[in-house]
Amino acid sequence: MSQLSTTHVPVLLDEVLEWLHPRPGGVVVDGTLGGGGHARALAQEVGPQGLVLGMDRDPAAIEAARKSLAGLPVKAVRGNFCDLPEVLRELGIAAVEGVVLDLGVSSDQLADPERGFSFSSEGPLDLRFDPMRGEPARRLVNRLSAEHLAELIYCYGEERYSRRIAREIVARRRERPIETAAELAELVRRCVPRSQHERIDPATRTFQALRIAVNDEFKSLEIALRRIPEYLHAGGRFAIISFHSLEDRRVKEAFRGDCRLKSLVRRPLVPSPEEVLRNPRARSAKLRVAERI
Repeated sequence: MSQLSTTHVPVLLDEVLEWLHPRPGGVVVDGTLGGGGHARALAQEVGPQGLVLGMDRDPAAIEAARKSLAGLPVKAVRGNFCDLPEVLRELGIAAVEGVVLDLGVSSDQLADPERGFSFSSEGPLDLRFDPMRGEPARRLVNRLSAEHLAELIYCYGEERYSRRIAREIVARRRERPIETAAELAELVRRCVPRSQHERIDPATRTFQALRIAVNDEFKSLEIALRRIPEYLHAGGRFAIISFHSLEDRRVKEAFRGDCRLKSLVRRPLVPSPEEVLRNPRARSAKLRVAERI
């Protein structure tokens, strides 16, 4: 994957810049560097005297960003955003003016056939952000019991047909292991009725659940929500873009329940119809922003 030819389009970019309000000379964090779109725009705002610290678990994203963002005040560091305090201490930075997290999958990850994020991928069903850590999704679907699979798919994907999908997975793997994203997607589609008005692929919720599980995404988010506010300057802002209700609920409750923060938006900001037309993957994005008191 070459970032110079990235297919990723940053979501809610204008809104992030407006609400994060980076100032010349400031230090801000893009905790999910991905395709580098948010980091590039933030770097242009803070200018040569400022710094954008970009973090990502995906080594391919870090390598590509270091090339594409060369010459800009961006420092790319491989790591999980929940470990931001340790990274800041290592760099000698006491606090920052702003942090943005985009919890979605980048278009570059979806386009990489070896990662298994795309439903049509004939490559291995992996779904890990960091391919060197954790257990790939294909191992989960080929070893977990039907009961465990059903619970995982229901709790992390809110899939009402989770039991049916789990039974079908177990029946299929008795014949042969499920190895690719395309195999799993086709299996799920046969289990989930689809109305003619349904916009999302029937496999979406199952893939979401497996991705959350293999990357331990909720644990990372919950740790970040507890730790990151302590490293914001007074008046510093914390912006999070989520893509489904399970994430958004956690962000909303944390922003409203943390005495260090003041939630700045009563309802989450969503993409305009024009943005969704340009970038259909933005349609489910929700942005919440809080300010350090």
